Amino acid sequence: MTQSLATVMAAAGNPVQMLRNSRIGMYVYPVVTPEFSNWRVEQEAWRKSAVLFDQSHHMDEVIVEGPQATEFLAYHGINGFSNFELNRAKHFVPVTPNGHVIGDHIIFRERADKYILVGRAPTSNWLMFAASYGSWNVRLRYDPRSPSRPEGERVLREHYRFQIQGPDAPKIFEKMNGGPIPDIKFFHVDWINVGSKKVQALRHGMSGAPGLEIWGPYKDKDYIHSTILQAARDAGVDLTQCGSRAYSTNTLESGWIPSPLPGIYTGDGMLADYRDWLAAESYEAAGAIGGSFVSDNIEDYYVNPFELGYGFYIGWKKDDFIGKDALARMKDAPTNRKKVTFEWNREDVLKVIASAFEEGTPYKWIDFPQPNYASSSADMVMHGDKMVGMSMFNGYSYNERCVLSLGVVEQSVQVGDVLTLKWGEPEPTAKTSTERHKQAEIRVRVSETPYAREARENYADSWRTKGS
Repeated sequence: MTQSLATVMAAAGNPVQMLRNSRIGMYVYPVVTPEFSNWRVEQEAWRKSAVLFDQSHHMDEVIVEGPQATEFLAYHGINGFSNFELNRAKHFVPVTPNGHVIGDHIIFRERADKYILVGRAPTSNWLMFAASYGSWNVRLRYDPRSPSRPEGERVLREHYRFQIQGPDAPKIFEKMNGGPIPDIKFFHVDWINVGSKKVQALRHGMSGAPGLEIWGPYKDKDYIHSTILQAARDAGVDLTQCGSRAYSTNTLESGWIPSPLPGIYTGDGMLADYRDWLAAESYEAAGAIGGSFVSDNIEDYYVNPFELGYGFYIGWKKDDFIGKDALARMKDAPTNRKKVTFEWNREDVLKVIASAFEEGTPYKWIDFPQPNYASSSADMVMHGDKMVGMSMFNGYSYNERCVLSLGVVEQSVQVGDVLTLKWGEPEPTAKTSTERHKQAEIRVRVSETPYAREARENYADSWRTKGS
């Protein structure tokens, strides 16, 4: 019998226990060196000068093309497509028929019949299944992210992908372009020069600073990389290369939750067929849930687009799309939570760290700059004895000099409220990424999202500014 997510779930008895006891280990950002200088300086660079992110390895890429490419993607994502012109990009969000978020990708429209999507595995897997599940005249080409542990083997990708951002980034763009670059609007794409190569550039900025993301054939990667570094030197800009340790923390300041648990473990019909289709080694089967929140009901870990601030993406005028009816029922539900940033109390964080220097069982270690010990995180946020929220992604910001996390809370919770986050697992699990520890209570102040003022006030109209 072929092993699938469905058979693995059946053997485990409960998907929560399956995922909480995963032995996959730490979530890895592959290939790119952990630190070029040190992660503190690398974090500081996107706020004070300019930073170079190498995004060539940690994300899947899916190319969708064919006569029905637009119809296929519009049906399988919540986004409106009526204003999706050529050389544009969107934040593409698919949901299940029950309205639960599966994941997200950045989607680029290259031709009338061709799109490129970039992001984590859950959305890639869903689209590849959907293309075979229905009768769509589309072709999909899949380039999975680089292996987490390549063990010295050569790694090749379809495309390189770099992002340069920070207040001094425009000086680099002008130097490498050989003159002023086009005025590219937010999430629009245009062509610029990088030395002798013409490349596509997306106006973007993950941590709130201005920036461009560029990509092209992987064989050009070394030339593009060296040309960027030389352009920075010629422009007199201190361009800092960012390693994989600091890279994953930039979202703490700008407010995007990168790893919600895909809501695919329950539901009949298409979802049942999807669980039969997914391999036993897939992200959905092998990934880990970490954190203090333990429920017997896997649906308690799901989120919907309204809770993540994506409600205004929804193309209600489309004839139909997966999840439309469920989202219409959810739209104004009082049970919908809202996304916030949690600012962790300094004294409580230091208490947790200090326990590692004392006799006896310590509190769960807080790794710096990010305790990335599971694929998805769910820590309880309490008001007294009542759970009022869930912390889903955490780490330390050298720019803000504090530990931050992103998550969701009940609507009654207000900015400025002080709540309690339970840190650490309540019982031992089989996870290889956790040590023997005890739980700690950490005070957290509910803060605005995005936390960084630059991202909150100066981004183009998006989920970031809609929420502030």
